[in-house]
Amino acid sequence: MANAIRYFELNTGAKIPSVGLGTWQASPGLVGDAVAAAVKIGYRHIDCAQIYGNEKEIGAVLKKMFEDNVVKREELFITSKLWCTDHDPQDVPDALNRTLHDLQLDYVDLYLMHWPVRMKKGSVGAKPENLLPVDIPSTWKAMEALYDSGKARAIGVSNFSTKKLADLLELARVPPAVVQVECHPSWRQTKLREFCKSKGVHLTAYSPLGSPGTTWLKSDVLKNPILNTVAEKLGKSPAQVALRWGLQMGNSVLPKSTNEGRIRENYEVFDWSIPDDLFAKFSEIEQARLLTAPFFVHETLSPYKSLEELWDGEI
Repeated sequence: MANAIRYFELNTGAKIPSVGLGTWQASPGLVGDAVAAAVKIGYRHIDCAQIYGNEKEIGAVLKKMFEDNVVKREELFITSKLWCTDHDPQDVPDALNRTLHDLQLDYVDLYLMHWPVRMKKGSVGAKPENLLPVDIPSTWKAMEALYDSGKARAIGVSNFSTKKLADLLELARVPPAVVQVECHPSWRQTKLREFCKSKGVHLTAYSPLGSPGTTWLKSDVLKNPILNTVAEKLGKSPAQVALRWGLQMGNSVLPKSTNEGRIRENYEVFDWSIPDDLFAKFSEIEQARLLTAPFFVHETLSPYKSLEELWDGEI
């Protein structure tokens, strides 16, 4: 019998469900139905963010599901993220309060610093003139206060390189519980993954299918011949195999879909596994980061003069 891998334990002692629903680029009008369908299918982990612009709609659906006894609040694991315009320590609690108000919740299970990037308060869009020098230590201190208050049951970071995570761990009073990054068979995050393992930080994969719905990213992750060969041998879809690979690598995964059939298919990854001989073939897949975020890089206006600096060479 396959090891189901339904949860991973965080350094706080909490359990994070291994498969969550991603909500980035889930349009208003569709995202609520997607969340409702996912919870009914069995998902217990929903990944949100203020910048996605859909937390109000998700909140309305959660409230209704709690009222209708579809699921209890304590059975769900809800993540949200601090946007770059709210890095000033005094803005951090207000940002979380806005998210809690929109989601109609008293607490989130996980609150992440969305990027190691700071932008002018109230600015819209990732334009170079909106970028400011970063001060991750003071923003993190404000995040720690949210953890102390109980409004964020765990705190972490997103889009951090190994070096940026190491620097934060040096000074953090409350170590990050999670680092959420792009991760899929074509971008395995080997260096960061090994570092996280050694430090007790859990890695969560966004775009675990290579973000096929993102028109401005050239993504062929699911078309990879090695992935497809393994999928054929196992009688599974390439998406299911990519997700199961993530679970067996030890990371949680956040597939995003608003299509109920695919939301269901993405959850059917617990009662089978990829055998060792096929699992080993994944190490032959060529590696390339998809989301490099060039909009946060600028020769004079950004603290990061190059992609090399933003990702500390991990590109």
